[in-house]
Amino acid sequence: MAVDTARAHAQAVLRVRGLALAAAVLPAAVAAVLLAGRLTGRIGAAGSSDAAGWDTARWVVCVIAALTLLVAGLTTRALRRAVPPQTPAVPVERAAAPELYRLIDELADRLDVPAPSAVALTPDCDSWLEDVPLPRRARALRPHPAGPAPVLVIGSPFLWWMRAGELRALLAPVVAGTAASADPEIAAARRFLRGLDACLDSGPGATAGLGGATPAAPPAPPRRGPAGLADRITRRITRRLLGACRGHSAELERSVASWASEQARTVDYGLRIAAQEQVGLAYAGWDRLLTRVALPAWRLGRHPAHLNAGVVSALTELSRRDRLADGYGTRLGDRPACDLLEEPGAVDRAVSRLAADLFFGRPAAGTWHELEWADYPAAAVDAGWRARAAALQAALDRLAPQARPGAPTLTRLLARLAEGGGEQLAAALAAQLARTTTPAPLLEPDRTGRDLLVDHVTAMVCCAAVDTAGGAPGLDWLDGPVLLLGGVRRTDLAAPVAQAVEQGQDGPLRAWLDAAEVRLEKPVRL
Repeated sequence: MAVDTARAHAQAVLRVRGLALAAAVLPAAVAAVLLAGRLTGRIGAAGSSDAAGWDTARWVVCVIAALTLLVAGLTTRALRRAVPPQTPAVPVERAAAPELYRLIDELADRLDVPAPSAVALTPDCDSWLEDVPLPRRARALRPHPAGPAPVLVIGSPFLWWMRAGELRALLAPVVAGTAASADPEIAAARRFLRGLDACLDSGPGATAGLGGATPAAPPAPPRRGPAGLADRITRRITRRLLGACRGHSAELERSVASWASEQARTVDYGLRIAAQEQVGLAYAGWDRLLTRVALPAWRLGRHPAHLNAGVVSALTELSRRDRLADGYGTRLGDRPACDLLEEPGAVDRAVSRLAADLFFGRPAAGTWHELEWADYPAAAVDAGWRARAAALQAALDRLAPQARPGAPTLTRLLARLAEGGGEQLAAALAAQLARTTTPAPLLEPDRTGRDLLVDHVTAMVCCAAVDTAGGAPGLDWLDGPVLLLGGVRRTDLAAPVAQAVEQGQDGPLRAWLDAAEVRLEKPVRL
C-alpha cells in the first residue's frame, strides 16, 4: 500500500539521520573507552611495554573526537537556527469564512483525516498543505512528534472562478494529505529534510532567487577565517545528507500523494474530473491577467485592488470568444466559491496587494497605490502611454544634432524612422530603460530594443489619437490596454507600426493615421 511505502521511505530518511548522529559520536565513544581503560589500568597501563603506543592512540582519538563533536555541534546549531521558508499567503480566519471552514471540516470528516489547522490564500493557481513549524520544546519532549495539523493554502483564482462544489472536489486529495502529516515518522522525516534545505538556502553564499513564491533576501557575504571554514564544512555535510536522502525524499512525497489520491477517490470523483478542466483555464486566465493587465499598472506604482474579480471577467470574456470554452459560461449560474467568504472584496484586496509584492516587488515610487478597475483606463492605460511616449521623446532628443530637444510630434518620429534611424533609436531607448525601469523577470521574457521601440511608438500613436482624433484608452480583460476610436477597439495598428520600425516604411502607418484623422504635426501631451 502507498501508506506503507511512504512510511518505509520516511524510516529510511530517519536512518540517514541516525547514522549521521552515530558517526558524530563514535570517535567520542572510542575515546571514552580508551580513557576508561587507562584509568582502570586495563588498556596501556603505566609501566607496560605498550603504554606509549596506547597513550599516542588516546591523544589522537581524543583530538579526532573533539573535532568531530565540534563539527557536529556546528551542524546541529545551523540546522536548529535555519528557518524553513513559508510561502507568503493571506491568512483567512474562521470568523472571516465560517462556511469555507465548515466545507473543509466536513470534507476532512468524510475522508476520516485530521482537519487543517487553518486556511490561507495565495496568488497562485495551486493548492497544498503547509506544515506548521514545531516549537523546539515540543521536539525535545518527544523524539518523533507529529506536530499540529498543517495549514491548507488555496490558490485564490480557484476560489473566485470555481463553483463551491468544484472547489470541494478539487480540495479533497489535498485535505486527504493531512493524514500523512499526522504520522509521526513521516512528519519527523519531512522536518529533517526541510531543515537541511533551509540550512543550505540561508547560509552565507546561498544563491539568491525564489524559494517557492517568496523573493529571497540578498545572500550574506561569505565569512573568512575559522568562521568561513566552519560554514563551508557545515554546508558540505548538509549537502551530503541531502544527497543521501534525495531518492527517499522524492519517493516519500510520491507515495504520500498516491495515498491522498487513493483516499479521496470516494469523494466527488466525477466532479473532480470536471473541476480539473477549470484548473487549466484558471491558470491561463490568471497568467494573462497578470502579464497583460496587472503589469502595466504595477510599472506605474498602482496595484489593481481586485485581481481575482478581474480573472473572472477575463475568463468570462474568454468563454464568450473562444469556441473551446463553450459551456463554461453556464457554470456562472452556480454559487461561486468566493461566496464562502464573509467579505470577499476585502480578501481580494489583500491577495492582490500580495501579488504585486511577489511578482513585481517594490514600486519605483516606494509605495503602492490601489487602483479600482473603473479607474484603470485613465490611471494605467493613458498614463502608461504618456510615460512611454515621454521615454521615446527623451531617446529622440539624445540622438538629435547637438542634443537639441524637439517637439514631441509624430512628424518628427516618422521622419526619423523613414531615414533609417530605427536601429539607433531602439538602442538608445533600450539603454535608457535599462537605467530607469525595474524588470519583472517573473512575468515577461527579455525583450529586444526593436520590440521596445515598437511598443513605445505604438504608445505615442495612441497618445496622438487620444489628443487629436477623439480616441480613448480602454481595458480588454484578455489583452490589457487598448485604443478605442469611436467607441470601437482598433486592432489594426500593430502591423503598420512594425513595418515603420523594422523596415523604415512609414507609408502604411501614415495612411492609418490619415484614416483615423490623427494630426501628425500637433505635439503630444506628455
